[in-house]
Amino acid sequence: MIELTNLSKSYRTVRAVDDLTLTVHPGRVTAFLGPNGAGKSTTFRLLLGLDRADSGTALVDGSPYAVLRDPLRAVGALLDADGLHGGRSAYHHLLCVAQAARIPRVRVGEVLERTGLGEVARRRVAGFSLGMRQRLGIAAALLGDPAVLLLDEPMNGLDPEGIRWLRGLLRSLADEGRTVFVSSHLMSEMALVADQLVIIGRGRLIADSALADLTRDGRSLEDAYLDLADAEFRSN
Repeated sequence: MIELTNLSKSYRTVRAVDDLTLTVHPGRVTAFLGPNGAGKSTTFRLLLGLDRADSGTALVDGSPYAVLRDPLRAVGALLDADGLHGGRSAYHHLLCVAQAARIPRVRVGEVLERTGLGEVARRRVAGFSLGMRQRLGIAAALLGDPAVLLLDEPMNGLDPEGIRWLRGLLRSLADEGRTVFVSSHLMSEMALVADQLVIIGRGRLIADSALADLTRDGRSLEDAYLDLADAEFRSN
């Protein structure tokens, strides 16, 4: 479970995250929605201890990420699909991560197969498409068999087959009882897989609602989102 309480972060004069409070529960796919610059990636960075909050707390299963004894076994994260060593093969990239985290070598093959990269495991990452790098980033997030997953725009660069595969993966991970927190700007895709929606704008919480509640009157998720964002804009 993820718990954010009065979380705030500013960069000079820009308020990236503004008094954000929410809980992300296990057994659900929770979509984290908002326009570019809304604060989604900053929230993930605060959760992972990559940036320090000005105030508030960000907890994973009751603890800050920085004090977790085996962080990769607790939290799997994909923040940047380009943060890879191009000279390494997919297999050796994951092996380096596994060895650093004391994760058995056998897990490398398991996650390569689960992410559809088994046949290209020995190819150098420099020759991978963006979609293949996204899959490799997801494989790295799964290495420790974590209970919590943070995936930042994982559908970027995926072809239609890849998006359908990811949709099924997210559903299966949630059905296994994991906490799945996924940022995206692809409303139509999130409408097909998400159980819970968290919408932010200008770093502030706009909505935290079940998908069924937002679309109950027949509106599309896109229309519901735009209505909420417009109401928030007019109130400020």
